[in-house]
Amino acid sequence: MPTSPVICVGGENLIDHVTRDEQVSALAGGSPFNVAMALGRQEASVHYLTPISTDRWGDTLAGTLIQSGVTLSGGRVDAPTTIARVTVTDGIPSYLFERDGTAERHVTPASLAAAMPAETAALHTGSLALTDGADADAWEETCMSAFAAGTLVSLDPNVRLSVITDIEAYRARIFRMMQSVHVLKLSDEDLEGLCPDMAQADALDLVRGKTSAVLVVMTKGPDGATAWRGDTPVDIPAPPVPGLVDTVGAGDTFMATLLSGLARMNTLTPAALTTLDAVQVDALIRRAGMAAAINCNRAGCNPPTLVELDAAMSAAG
Repeated sequence: MPTSPVICVGGENLIDHVTRDEQVSALAGGSPFNVAMALGRQEASVHYLTPISTDRWGDTLAGTLIQSGVTLSGGRVDAPTTIARVTVTDGIPSYLFERDGTAERHVTPASLAAAMPAETAALHTGSLALTDGADADAWEETCMSAFAAGTLVSLDPNVRLSVITDIEAYRARIFRMMQSVHVLKLSDEDLEGLCPDMAQADALDLVRGKTSAVLVVMTKGPDGATAWRGDTPVDIPAPPVPGLVDTVGAGDTFMATLLSGLARMNTLTPAALTTLDAVQVDALIRRAGMAAAINCNRAGCNPPTLVELDAAMSAAG
């Protein structure tokens, strides 16, 4: 493959204190952090824009990304690490977050612009980084500026309504940002959170009508995923997960694999996205689904390497 285009990823990094079957573990996490890690393991050229704490948990976070091949463009800051309290029940996680004054919130439009390499091809964000505060404003401004400049912008809202104080303001932000993106990935649960009391088909029509995204993907857990390039839907079933451990990071692994796949197809630009056909979209989504399934066979977010993913795809035929 030719030189990989630079993909910048930003948003929260944190430590997941996970309780599963009365056992507690501490794992590196955060949705955009996971996306960066998964991209690095798939040998993409990825820069992580968000600052990481200089505390001991920050050392764990920074080390995890570096070991995965990620460049830490956001540096380190003297502020505590965000903590997530995660309870896993029947493989499904629930979350509580401790984010006040933490390192990952120390961003401004200027700091983010300084962290992005000049050769950046794509920018991805989402999740807690967009919930509230000056940091959310900074991410919104940065994404809109990148979109206006012709950089491919990718968004995965990863909705967590349980930790949002002003839900209507949050929804308004996400819908604003949807108008300045090229790739939009969301889950069926995200869609329900953004469009409450609406039938799924109506909510999809609303979102697809409002977004500028050329490629829209909705994941549906065990029911697979549906993607649209323009008005053409592509449905794929979920790969089997015979050894399910949990679903932590599955959506993030899917998202990363989608971006990595676009890079491998040389379609990680706004113009090239418009040339994708149904066969290419099917291949992208199947590969992303396989990566997510591999992750679900492991505790926490532990995405496959490129070699592991290629082997799994070859075995699946």
